[in-house]
Amino acid sequence: MSDDSTRDAAESDGDDAPDAAGVPDATEPTDGDDTEHRAFWADSVADEIEARDPEEPIVIKGGVSPSGVAHLGNFNEIMRGYFVAEVLRERGREVRQVFTSDDKDPLRKLPRKLADTEGNIVGLGDVDAGALGRNLGKPYTAIPDPFGEADSYAAHFANLLKADADRLGVPVEMISNTELYADGAFDPVVERVLSDIENARAVLSEYQRKVDGEYVPFNPVCGECGKITETVTDIDPDAGTVDYVCTDLTVGDETIDGCGHEGTATFREGKLPWRFEWPGQWQVLGVDFEPFGKDHAEGSWPSGEDIARSVLEIEPPVPMTYEWFTLNGEALSSSAGNIVTVPEILELLEPEVLRYFFALDPRKARNLDLSRLDQLVDDFDRFERAYFGGVDDETLTAFAERAYPFVVEEVREERVRLPYTFAAVLGMTDDREVRVEMARNEGHFAEDTPEWAIEEALERVEKARAWAERMDNAYNYRLQVEMPDVHLESDVETALDELADFVDAGHDGDEIQGEIYETAKRHDLEVSDLFGAGYRLFFDQPQGPRLGEFLGDLDRTFVVKRLRRAE
Repeated sequence: MSDDSTRDAAESDGDDAPDAAGVPDATEPTDGDDTEHRAFWADSVADEIEARDPEEPIVIKGGVSPSGVAHLGNFNEIMRGYFVAEVLRERGREVRQVFTSDDKDPLRKLPRKLADTEGNIVGLGDVDAGALGRNLGKPYTAIPDPFGEADSYAAHFANLLKADADRLGVPVEMISNTELYADGAFDPVVERVLSDIENARAVLSEYQRKVDGEYVPFNPVCGECGKITETVTDIDPDAGTVDYVCTDLTVGDETIDGCGHEGTATFREGKLPWRFEWPGQWQVLGVDFEPFGKDHAEGSWPSGEDIARSVLEIEPPVPMTYEWFTLNGEALSSSAGNIVTVPEILELLEPEVLRYFFALDPRKARNLDLSRLDQLVDDFDRFERAYFGGVDDETLTAFAERAYPFVVEEVREERVRLPYTFAAVLGMTDDREVRVEMARNEGHFAEDTPEWAIEEALERVEKARAWAERMDNAYNYRLQVEMPDVHLESDVETALDELADFVDAGHDGDEIQGEIYETAKRHDLEVSDLFGAGYRLFFDQPQGPRLGEFLGDLDRTFVVKRLRRAE
């Protein structure tokens, strides 16, 4: 289960917080790390699944509680499951990948952020927040969509996740817990748990302190106010009903008032607590494999495994614990605003780069630093070259040979990848012909490069341009394709001509940067005057990025002509 679902699940069950350690220090992927580029991990997981001789279709599951923004962290399980599913399909197996929405859980607190139907993050002030506030304590599927488009708050959230899966080409089937209860799929599970309640209590008490002789692992929905209640006064397993009182629900230091109604609910008019519901999903859906975050490995998985065997008498699925990734060095957190959505990241990266990120070893913590996306893209490009035999690294090549076909939609050796920072430089102009000419002059496009490859390569330019604007980094400037109307003093012009000769000789960006200082010194100029002249020539602005490094990234012919003020 995803990180957000862990927090909600622990609250909805009345559990103590899972015994999870803090988020580990982030580590960036490195090309020379053998643990990073060992044989594809999904093969080992597929081997373990097949060793159990499962019936087909093999069911791979993930899940989440629809508590706030559907962000990239929610995609851990979808993508981990996807790679295992694809390996199994490659082996000729029929696979069903499902993703459950724990949408019969109650809304316990207002989220600080939401995402609209396009995945754009918005605050509560941009929606009908009252629709949420008036429905605290009710199941997510009973709460109106604050955007007024989907059938419910839960459906809105599920639609976002499904759209994100589609964007990444993952054929996942979204499943609503509410619908599973309504269809009676959970009836046998609830009947089993409540018929064997003493055993259920004994098993759960090993993992949760708040279990006594009065504890009933079933939460009815009040027929009067529609809120979830935890107070069951009588059980009739044969009739498939429980009696209840609608009491207050405690959430941290806050209280959601119950209405006091006394009533009777069927097994379909309530839900199991999380600790029982998770293994109940394994039984209902016939789950063979489920990845989950390390918080569950240290908290919910041991109890779920025990409940599956000791209460439900089923075999739990093959598990796989993944490490969380951090975003910009901090834990993903909707409440703190440290999140990024799939649509947002796909404005900055090609889908295959994001799939590559998730294809890396899930047992290793890593950091997704948006300011250094160029490093991630460089790693992907090297991974791609390794698949085609272009990298002298046996471990990376072995990893690429297995994983690359699952990362890209189509394997095409003629594909061209522009270096990400060079693409950001090209993004400083909107002129397609200038972009193509500069890329051709730098040797990225040859005379026989297919037109489709050029078009695909230029798509990265738009991504890199969006990155420069979002990060407001050294590439967030607009290159003046036409010569600006600039008046320069004669001594500055002479210095620029000399600098043009230096660039024309083939020096790199660092060397050009140093030469600007030396040229200014030789001509008895203020260094700022020479830099300022360069900024006005190339950007028509008084300042800009590190000029020498920037000029080293540009097409040399263009730079030389501009320094000489030639059209």
